[in-house]
Amino acid sequence: MKQGTTIITLNNGYHLWTNTQGQGDIHLLCLHGGPGGNHEYWEDTADQLEKQGLHVQVHMYDQLGSLYSDQPDYSDPDIAKKYLTYDYFLEEVEEVRQKLGLDHFYLIGQSWGGLLVQEYAVKYGQHLKGAIISSMVDEIDEYVASVNARRNEVLSSEEVAFMKDCEAHNDYDNARYQKDVQVLNVNFVDRKQPSKLYHLKDIGGSQVYHAFQGDNEFVITGKLKNWHFRSQLPKIKVPTLLTFGEHETMPLATAKTMAGLIPNAKLVTTPEGGHHHMVDNPDVYYHHLADFIREVEAGTFNSQPTK
Repeated sequence: MKQGTTIITLNNGYHLWTNTQGQGDIHLLCLHGGPGGNHEYWEDTADQLEKQGLHVQVHMYDQLGSLYSDQPDYSDPDIAKKYLTYDYFLEEVEEVRQKLGLDHFYLIGQSWGGLLVQEYAVKYGQHLKGAIISSMVDEIDEYVASVNARRNEVLSSEEVAFMKDCEAHNDYDNARYQKDVQVLNVNFVDRKQPSKLYHLKDIGGSQVYHAFQGDNEFVITGKLKNWHFRSQLPKIKVPTLLTFGEHETMPLATAKTMAGLIPNAKLVTTPEGGHHHMVDNPDVYYHHLADFIREVEAGTFNSQPTK
């Protein structure tokens, strides 16, 4: 398969940026978070897996509205109604799979991408060898409780109260509020603070993020507040790896519940990892991922006690 960048044209006429790295007969499709994030933390995935002794063709893409892919005019109510939906982004994954010619492949998704992995494994699991849910829960209410608890770990009660007051008054542009958000990001989202997460100017994706999430990772005011998928987890029949950071926004208690409900699942955690633990501690993150792929390829993967 062609290495490097390929621009694909969707059936709806929009264009998506895709990129393929690595060699081998094993294929891994990577879904980024956000929503409205981008592919960047998957850029070295093929290299990281090769360091683990595994040759994998890694495919990544920017979802519609993100970075190098087309960014529709979401201010048009008809466009927003059509494309800012769970169903659109799920079907986008399937169309990307078809246009890249993938089948019997592994699907990994981080955060919002992990939501899409859950949905894809239920609806299109016949195409998968394995699913990897990275830092995403099945019940959003448990996430909300977790991030509120995280705030109390690193901020004073006065500062937490200030943030809640800003949120109650929709005052998200407040400089003090955004400074508190950055403290939380450093502790629980991007603990390593790699430079590649930052750009000289806004590169797009914020409209998608605001529609589903809200202003930041620690409040949910968008469509994700209605994310409830627990009843569907037993329908995921493919081998499934759940991977969470030990110091992240998503609750590990929920991850353990998910591992118990998905018929053939295993949970692993990354020490010193935040929400983007593939960046915070890549050696451990990719060791877990490589072991999972090797076991599935060998037919030896099955449910094991959580770690």
